[in-house]
Amino acid sequence: MMLSNMDYIRQSLELHLFFARIMKEHSFFLELGFTPRDSQFTETSNSFRMEFDKFLGEVISLASGVVRSDVLRSGEIVTQYTLDTEEASSFYTGIDIPTELTIAEQNLVSGDFVRMTATIEQDVYSLNERAIKLVSSLVEFKATILNNVLSCQMFTMNYPLLIDHIMREARLYVTLLERLQRRDVINMETEALEQESFWNQIMAEHAKFIRGLLDPSEEDLFNIASNFGNKFDELTKESLQAMDKTISLSQLTNESLTETMKIRDFKAQGTQGLLECNIKSIIIPLLGDHVLREANHFLRLLSSFNTQGQTNRKSAFHHS
Repeated sequence: MMLSNMDYIRQSLELHLFFARIMKEHSFFLELGFTPRDSQFTETSNSFRMEFDKFLGEVISLASGVVRSDVLRSGEIVTQYTLDTEEASSFYTGIDIPTELTIAEQNLVSGDFVRMTATIEQDVYSLNERAIKLVSSLVEFKATILNNVLSCQMFTMNYPLLIDHIMREARLYVTLLERLQRRDVINMETEALEQESFWNQIMAEHAKFIRGLLDPSEEDLFNIASNFGNKFDELTKESLQAMDKTISLSQLTNESLTETMKIRDFKAQGTQGLLECNIKSIIIPLLGDHVLREANHFLRLLSSFNTQGQTNRKSAFHHS
């Protein structure tokens, strides 16, 4: 079984709309973290950020009328806070963030059929190839920073775990792109387990980063974040148990869905609190929106796993 041309085009563009923005923001967060001594690292981060800006612009121009409405509605591409958090973060840092990309994404329309032209498949194929190269270089850059930090050759304001965390996300992006380039049709059950295990760990780490970046006086928020960290650590362990078949996948998916909705709401309130200047922290507003979009992405995946699981269970029932 190979992916149809239509699915290949659509899935590629949807993946880029989510992940290319995530990558450009990783580059931005890295850029803010270096000391004056490491200005060449600041410049490299800035170049990556601008490369991803350009790349995302190309993706947006191909995506209108092609991507699915549930992806556009999910809040994983942009949220109601994205534009404001970009403007606030640009104001705080003096770094120019091209908000016209966000406005273009807000105006994307879904399409149930691809405008099949002779070139769109080729355009998407070459976009994917370029993304694999670009993201792989970003992974190497992140690995260099992490090695420098861990061997005390460099100081950065970003936690070592955060650098490792964004490196894992970039590797996932490359893996998914390589699968698309091979036209692999994904096995939903294996995919569900891999993705749930991956994103539950990401949610746990988000909670811990938030906890660590809050002002020490924000005790209530600190405790809420800490509890989320513990809860998602448990879910990450359960994902491994589901892989060993000691607990059922549908039970895990339902638990993950419930907790991810809760942390999504916490992140949304936090992002709003940062924008309204009601939270004392060292969290740049765009980071609030960034982790909110990742929760929204995970929620869409979990809902699709749930739907698939029910369909599979029904068809198994009809065949029995």
